[in-house]
Amino acid sequence: MLEIPEERIEKINAHLLSELHETVGANEKMMQAMEYSLMAGGKRIRPLLLMAAADAIKKGSGENFLTFACAVEMIHTYSLIHDDLPAMDNDDYRRGKLTNHKVFGEANAILAGDALLTLAFEVMLRQKNVRSSILMAAVEEAAVAAGASGMVGGQATDLESEGKKIDLPTLKKMHLCKTGALFRASIRAGAILAGASSDRLNALTRYAENFGLAFQITDDILDFVGDEKNLGKPVGSDERNQKSTYVTLTSLEEAKKLSEEAVADALEALKIFGDEADFLRDLVKFLLERKK
Repeated sequence: MLEIPEERIEKINAHLLSELHETVGANEKMMQAMEYSLMAGGKRIRPLLLMAAADAIKKGSGENFLTFACAVEMIHTYSLIHDDLPAMDNDDYRRGKLTNHKVFGEANAILAGDALLTLAFEVMLRQKNVRSSILMAAVEEAAVAAGASGMVGGQATDLESEGKKIDLPTLKKMHLCKTGALFRASIRAGAILAGASSDRLNALTRYAENFGLAFQITDDILDFVGDEKNLGKPVGSDERNQKSTYVTLTSLEEAKKLSEEAVADALEALKIFGDEADFLRDLVKFLLERKK
């Protein structure tokens, strides 16, 4: 059973606001737009994963990397703002609230996303008590995940695929970039910051890739059968945008089977860890039960 670390989430939220307010002299409306989406009530899965990966390497060390973890959440928030734009998914609601461009206008939403992405790397460099070579290795993980071979490249492939029936390997590759890349970077960065050995880093990388796959498949399932009130956004957007998903390319039952296999593979990857990785185990198992 997954125990939500509410105290850790509260620390993440407080630190996100603190880091955001370190920015001085910026345009007030843009800052309001940044804060609107950053503090809109997300589950904070990526920073939790980063800290949990660090805990798995060195028990109790996760919160030492709170600053870096919050920077990863800023990258995630930027991606949501841009994904919702009329030129992308054209969504009106996110987490039960109007999307950023519906409140602040399209131009300000673009700028808010740009500002959060660049601020994220500024915040990463504020991470203390880490050797510079290790910090730079973790920053590189985030940069690659956010860029052309990661999230941006995955989004480009997603746009190209609208209205087309793509095959399952192409879909998997697209989502390993678009959705999975930042999960992978969060977990690898947490492990690197905590001083992981190569075998443990490799194990956590396998876990991360399967976690991202399971997360995306269950996301596709929820878009097909989920409850709009639980999700905080309209369901059926994939179908409206004529997007290929794990459900449309296989079936609902086959998609559920694929997600179960990915969860099993993620758990297998953690066999070299003891109870210090229990939160990672519980979190990936929870994906099969998630409602939002």
